[in-house]
Amino acid sequence: MDNARLVAKVKRMRLVSTKLVENLLAGNYRSVFRGPGIEFDEAREYVDGDDARLIDWNVSSRMGTAYTKVFREERELTLFLIVDMSGSLFFGAGDSSRRETESLLVSLLAFAAVANNDRVGACFFTDRIENWLLPKKGKKHALSIIQDMIGFEPTGKGSNLALAIKTAGEALKRRGICVILSDFKTTGYFRDLSTLAHRHDVIAVRIVDPLDTEYPNSGLVQLEDPESSRVILGAGSSRTYRKQYQEFWQLHTRQWMRECNRRGVATLEVRTDEDPAQRLIHFFRNRAKR
Repeated sequence: MDNARLVAKVKRMRLVSTKLVENLLAGNYRSVFRGPGIEFDEAREYVDGDDARLIDWNVSSRMGTAYTKVFREERELTLFLIVDMSGSLFFGAGDSSRRETESLLVSLLAFAAVANNDRVGACFFTDRIENWLLPKKGKKHALSIIQDMIGFEPTGKGSNLALAIKTAGEALKRRGICVILSDFKTTGYFRDLSTLAHRHDVIAVRIVDPLDTEYPNSGLVQLEDPESSRVILGAGSSRTYRKQYQEFWQLHTRQWMRECNRRGVATLEVRTDEDPAQRLIHFFRNRAKR
């Protein structure tokens, strides 16, 4: 990935899209997330019309009269980004790699959190936890996340999404929003995803390259897995091969969406040849209508 080109894109996005992020992303950002919910504020004396289910029996027994619990909505949200840095994210058939598209999405989400005065943190992972940034507020912290996303060179090449999800679930004590950015070309993570989604609002963002949907009509070529270095032959000149390739990834996508939906995890696909800002805005608007 050309880091200089990506830095220029992020800077241009920050300058040109500030109004877009604040008015469209940030405007819908709070309304579409199932955030922390409500927390206990105080106990006050029960009056007619109060919900009897909220009576605080411990306080009532001490005071000799009925008291009810009063809750208030938690205003502060925590946005936590679980970001795949494995070898497959560096690959791309077009002008942008998955990693570049992922970086732009991280930038947009971090800017949205700053615009809402919310905390934002991140976990960068491969087959191990590469970097962990605690959730904090402020533009300086958001920019440090973006800088790490752009300049960080991971040690590992593989992808252990289960480890990243489990670690985030154990570390985040209060309910928040977890956005997972990956190509999801790995296995064994759905159990941990269920646990995470039980406590947090989870959104799975799948980064898709055009080659994930159609294999090019080409000759016999060697294909190397960027994570395992395994080499196989691709027969692009074979119509049967291309069809089987397309059907395999279509099935993979349907299964991924089904398993996420079963767990209450929202899904979003962003192609490397699309504008990530417009995809996020479209997603936010649709989710706000539900």
